[in-house]
Formats: sequence, structure tokens, C-alpha cells
Amino acid sequence: MNPLHWSYRISFLVGFLICAGLLGFALYAEYGLGMTPCPLCVFQRIAFLFMALFFLLGGLHAPRGNGRWAYAGLVLAGAVGGIVTAGRHLWLQSLPADQVPSCGPGLGYMLDAFPLSKLLKLVFTGSGECAKVEPILGLPMPAWSLLWFIALAVLAVVAARRRVASK
Repeated sequence: MNPLHWSYRISFLVGFLICAGLLGFALYAEYGLGMTPCPLCVFQRIAFLFMALFFLLGGLHAPRGNGRWAYAGLVLAGAVGGIVTAGRHLWLQSLPADQVPSCGPGLGYMLDAFPLSKLLKLVFTGSGECAKVEPILGLPMPAWSLLWFIALAVLAVVAARRRVASK
């Protein structure tokens, strides 16, 4: 069961299952462990959801030839968005306590009160709740997210590059 020899369909369905598992763990962390997600955490969840959707569609469709790159490209777009968000989140967590931005309004309020461009600027500027570090198995949640975004991007590229076995 070498992952490097999995078919495109299996690779993409496994990618979907991993994303679903990560989203499930995020919900468990929120409701079971009481870890309230900050706006950057929510954006990372959206990136995993975006990737899960295109992993699932690519796995069910399993196109041949260059069609594989369409799904892989969409998965990569989600991964890049997630990598940028998780990287920003880790940077905020690495700031000294005196340089951490003050806490801002919640994401729900910002969605209601601001246009999308202003909302994105406020979220990526960061706030105090995004700088809170709650490690899981020794690493903060955004570090785990960053590792998974990279691993899933590699999985999508490896699957898309795989040649179709001739019959």
C-alpha cells in the first residue's frame, strides 16, 4: 500500500478523507476541548473545506490526461490560501507579548458590518485572539494545519503527475 503507487482516484479520495478528518478534529477541538477558533482559524477551515470539495470531485470524476490538473490546480489553490493563512497565523503567534495586536471584533460582527475587502484586511492584520498558542502534541494548531496543507498539496501533485496505466 505505497501511497506513491495509488491511483489518481484513490489518492484524491484519501485526500478528501484526510480533509474531512481534519475538519472533524477542528470541530472536536472547538466543541469538545473548548478551543474557540479565531478568524484565521476559520479561514484555514474554509481552505480545508475548499480542498475537500475538489479532492472529492476529482476522486469521483477521475479524469484522464490533462483533466487531472484542473482538479489538482483547484486543490493547490486551496492549499496556497491555507499556507498563507497558517503562515500569517504562526507569525502572529511568534510575536512578543508587547507587539501582539489588541483583540478586535468577532468574525460574525465583521461579516455583518464590513465589506469583504475590509473584512479580509482586518482578519489578516490579526488580533490578540489569533496570537494565543494552544499546543496539540507539542505544536500549535496552525503549525499542524501548515504541515497538512503542504502534505495535501504534494499528494495532489503526485496524483496528477502519475501516468495512466495502459491496458
